[in-house]
Amino acid sequence: MTKVGVLDSTVQKTHEWLRDIKDGLGFDNDRAAYAALRATLHGLRDLLGTDQVAQFGAQLPMIVRGIYYEGWNPASTQGRQRHGFLEAIRHELREHLELHDAERVARIVFGVVTAHITPSEVEKIAHSLPREVRALWSQPSSQNVQ
Repeated sequence: MTKVGVLDSTVQKTHEWLRDIKDGLGFDNDRAAYAALRATLHGLRDLLGTDQVAQFGAQLPMIVRGIYYEGWNPASTQGRQRHGFLEAIRHELREHLELHDAERVARIVFGVVTAHITPSEVEKIAHSLPREVRALWSQPSSQNVQ
C-alpha cells in the first residue's frame, strides 16, 4: 500500500480489469491481458471524435486511462480506424500469438468495460461506433455499474 488512497484504488481497479480479461481469455497471463486491453482501447479510441475520447476516458480508472491515452495524437488518429478496427487490434497484438483472434479479444475487453463503467456511457459510445464494431460490444445490463 502506498498510503495514497487514490493510487491504491486505481491499482486495485486496474488489477480487477486485468483479472476479468484473463478470466475471459481463459488463461492466466498478465502480459496478454494487458496487451488485449491496450490494443482494444487504442482501436476504440481511434474510432471516436475528440469529445467522445475525453468523455469515455473520464470513466476509466486512472491507470487504465493512461493506457487508453498512451500515444494518442488527436490530429492524426481521429476516425482513422473506421474500416480497420480489428486489423488495428491484430497489428498491436502481433507479438502475442495467444491473442490471434482479434474479434474475441475485442468482445472480451468490451465485456469488461461494460461491467465496470456506467451503462449510459457504454450506450453513448457503442451507438457512435460503426455497425460492425458495435456488433462486437454487448449491450449493458442493469447489474453492470462501477
